[in-house]
Amino acid sequence: MPWLVTKYLITAGVVVLVSEIAKRSDRLGGFIAALPMVTFLALIWLHVEKQPESKIANHAWYTLWYVIPTLPMFAAFPALLARIGFWPTLLACALLTVICFGLFALLVRRFGINLL
Repeated sequence: MPWLVTKYLITAGVVVLVSEIAKRSDRLGGFIAALPMVTFLALIWLHVEKQPESKIANHAWYTLWYVIPTLPMFAAFPALLARIGFWPTLLACALLTVICFGLFALLVRRFGINLL
């Protein structure tokens, strides 16, 4: 149980750190948020917990494919924010991401990559 609490605290600390930096600098906050810190932490946690290398490698592999359909959300969010407000924009971007993910999963399935 102490290990799980430690993982929560470190992971939450990263999110808080990014939001605090973003308050002071949009660019630096965005840059740090774009770094794959959550993925790095997940890979570290899997390694420390002695998961097989194949599981760790698969986590990185699938993360690559899951990131790609999220990218349109980052373009849509600033465009929608001033027009419809924060919460509707957040909802619209979540829906956009789900739709993009579904379409992307169908596309890459043709190349033997199964994301669903």
